[in-house]
Amino acid sequence: MFAVLPQAYSAPVSLVDEAPVRISPVDQNTILVDFGKVAFGNLQITPPPGGSGKKIIVHFGEASAGGRINRTPPGSVRYAATEVELKGNKPLIVAPAADARNTKQPEAVLTPTEFGVLIPFRWIEIEGWTGEMKPQDITRRSGFSSSWDEDASSFVSSDESLNRIWELCKYSIKATTFAGVYVDGERERIAYEGDAYLNQLSHYYTEGDIEMARDTFDRLMKYPTWPTEWATHMIFMAHADWMWTGDVEWLAARYPGLKGKLHLRHARADGLIVTPKDEIKNDLVDWPAGERDGHVFKPVNTVMNAFHLRGLTCMAELARALEREGDAAYYEQNLMTARASFHRVLFDPARGLYRDGEGTDHASLHANLFPIAFGVVPPDCREKIVRWLGGRGMACSVYAAQYLLEGLFENDAAAQAIELITAPNDRSWKHMLDSGTTITWEAWDQKYKPNQDWNHAWGAAPANLFPRYILGAYPLAPGWTRVSIAPNPGNLKNAGGKIPTPRGPLHVRWENGGTFKLTLSLPPGSSARVRLPAGEKSDGVLSDGKPVMAYREGPWWVVAQDVSGKVSLETRNP
Repeated sequence: MFAVLPQAYSAPVSLVDEAPVRISPVDQNTILVDFGKVAFGNLQITPPPGGSGKKIIVHFGEASAGGRINRTPPGSVRYAATEVELKGNKPLIVAPAADARNTKQPEAVLTPTEFGVLIPFRWIEIEGWTGEMKPQDITRRSGFSSSWDEDASSFVSSDESLNRIWELCKYSIKATTFAGVYVDGERERIAYEGDAYLNQLSHYYTEGDIEMARDTFDRLMKYPTWPTEWATHMIFMAHADWMWTGDVEWLAARYPGLKGKLHLRHARADGLIVTPKDEIKNDLVDWPAGERDGHVFKPVNTVMNAFHLRGLTCMAELARALEREGDAAYYEQNLMTARASFHRVLFDPARGLYRDGEGTDHASLHANLFPIAFGVVPPDCREKIVRWLGGRGMACSVYAAQYLLEGLFENDAAAQAIELITAPNDRSWKHMLDSGTTITWEAWDQKYKPNQDWNHAWGAAPANLFPRYILGAYPLAPGWTRVSIAPNPGNLKNAGGKIPTPRGPLHVRWENGGTFKLTLSLPPGSSARVRLPAGEKSDGVLSDGKPVMAYREGPWWVVAQDVSGKVSLETRNP
């Protein structure tokens, strides 16, 4: 391990020494080195005996083709080469030249100059090396968060594809901490609000660190970006921090700045947000544009207004947490007015779907997935929308998939959600795995975004979705003082894992057979409301073999009393 350097607006990052997993000759003059996974880093090379004064060419590659580095990779996939003169027998640092775009100031996030240039690569080719190259001769210096704890989280299930997807997404979160704040990927290395929120959720559930999300938040308050709904994601980030940590002191210092992230200045009398015509171009909906499912953009946009409703909900809760009752009442009044108008103006009762906006009959996937994910759909309208969403397939980007899958899991459609994640097509995480990537992509496939980079944490949603929904653990009260445990098994036979919380690790294990069995270990200071899938035959719940009070709530058994410590629960069949 080398330097650990804090930066303005960034959490500490370390350079970690990593040995190659394979070294093999390509020809008499070229050696191929494989580090097993892509990481952002550079090299330390120890010259061979008799090598001093000789020049070598070092090629860095993020992609391979035909057993060699792909020197003409697609899009923003990285390849670079540099010539190095070997001097003496002391180790030297080897890195390519810096990229002009992802070091442009002030937008791009810079890594410490002491680290040298960092580039994402897995493979190295060296031309001109004298003799055999040994593992101790070459080391990758990889940039990772200094706090990263590999043992902080785990996930395993009866579906091996899900297990591999979890490992892919968890490593993606680790690998993309190299900059000390959440950046959108190698092409730009810019912090974006939407990317950052998804990254925050996944970082919480894989390692539990809060500092990087906070530093990213502070940077984005100084350097905001352009998409309309990205501003609302700042409210989401602050709300997620409060729910995870319970820290009102951090929140209080940032609360005034959050007020401007709502779009109340664009609200009309009925509470709906009207995007000015010259700003409609900033309404994102999804990205890239080809992932928008034909969404028709109108001044009153269903997606923007769904975000607005969720933003008002979060702001009311944050205001109340800070005992700003006047603010809370103001946000709640706006929410009540806007919510009624949202359904009245934008819902099509004949189809049971939301239109894209006022003045169009088109109903895109996005006009329906965001209202479902944000809980703004009336209960009697949810089932039809959820069924429709589940049948549409993954008709959105890897970014919007976070919200699509949340909506399905939240509305008892776990089987459909898991099917989308593992679908045998080119719009799933299974496709990423099958393509051989070791970090999640910016898009589902190169053909959907030809300039994509291969290191986008916004594509790692399963890193937070699996523990939140398949294991079923998330905070009900700030700081994890009260927890929801509600596993969504879908068609899985079993699953289990470890979740880092501010109060200590939380362990969940369940088996889905003739009955549903749950083993739970909560950290000190946490209690849990437990819901168990009821199945078709169960008539009650047992705790350590003895009946406990529970009641039916839709497809769930809800244990009447909160539990704490170590608990074993099982549904009972007659």
